[in-house]
Amino acid sequence: QDGDLKFPLESVKKLKELMDGNRHISPRMMVPMPSYSPCQEKHLPEELQPVCKREDASMIFRRLSLAAEDDLCEICANAACAGCF
Repeated sequence: QDGDLKFPLESVKKLKELMDGNRHISPRMMVPMPSYSPCQEKHLPEELQPVCKREDASMIFRRLSLAAEDDLCEICANAACAGCF
């Protein structure tokens, strides 16, 4: 979830895979280049495609990708989990 937007966990995991696999890195600076957008990916999950029409799409995708890095996301996605946050 990002604000009022909700997405399936599997779609967010796929987004993270796309973003991790397609980082454009400057060999001189060794930092990610800001030119990449998951909206350019033909494998972007359908649930995430409407985000591409928003002005804040890159920030939303970045936050979702960061959320997928945390194993806590897996735990809290489990309906039996009662101890999250």
